[in-house]
Amino acid sequence: MTDLIDKIHFQDLSERDPKEVCRRASCKYDDINELYKLSVWGDEYRICPNQSKIDCMGNNTQGLHDYFYLFIIHYLLKSKEIEISNEWISEKDIPGGTAFFRGPHEIPTNLISIRFSNNIDEFKKRCEQLNGKPINMADAAYSFWIAPRIPVAVLYWLGDEDFPAESKILYDKTISEHLASDIIYALGVGICERLGKPHGKEYVSL
Repeated sequence: MTDLIDKIHFQDLSERDPKEVCRRASCKYDDINELYKLSVWGDEYRICPNQSKIDCMGNNTQGLHDYFYLFIIHYLLKSKEIEISNEWISEKDIPGGTAFFRGPHEIPTNLISIRFSNNIDEFKKRCEQLNGKPINMADAAYSFWIAPRIPVAVLYWLGDEDFPAESKILYDKTISEHLASDIIYALGVGICERLGKPHGKEYVSL
C-alpha cells in the first residue's frame, strides 16, 4: 500500500521535529521505536518514516483503500494547528475545486448511492458500524472523524421514479488548509470505497 508514496515523503517526515509534527497533526510519537501513532477512522496507524512503512494496529480487518495511505503521510506533513470551522463545504467549494473535481477527479459518491439503492436503513447501519454520528442533513447523514483535524460528513438522499438515490461528501471548510486537492481526492475515493465497497474499479492516478 505504501508503493503509491514517493519515498521522499517518508524522508521528509524523518527530518521533521516530532514535537512539531505531533502539535500540528494532533498525533503521538514513540521515541524508542521512532514512529508516529495516528488515529485514522477509529483505528491506530503507526507510521515509521525510517522504514517507509505504515501499519494498522487496530481491528480494521477490511483495511483502507490504498489512497488512504497517501492521505496519512500528507496529513502528517502538511496539517496545521488550527481549529475546525464547523462549516461544511463540498469539494467544489474548495479553491480551484470546480475545475479540479471533475472528469477523472470526480469524487465517486455514486459507489455509495448504488450500493444502498434506496435502503436507507442499511446506509445508517453501515455508517454506525464505522463510528459515524448522525447529523440533521439530507434524508440521512453521518459525520466521521477521519483524522484528528479532518471531520467529514456523508449525506444520502433517497431516490424516486424521477431521480436516483444520491450521495455526497462534505468537508470542514478548513480542509484546504491541511491538504492539496489531489490528496482531498484520494481521501474522497477512500471514503467512497469503504462505504460502498466497490469491486474491480480503477481510479485515475494522482
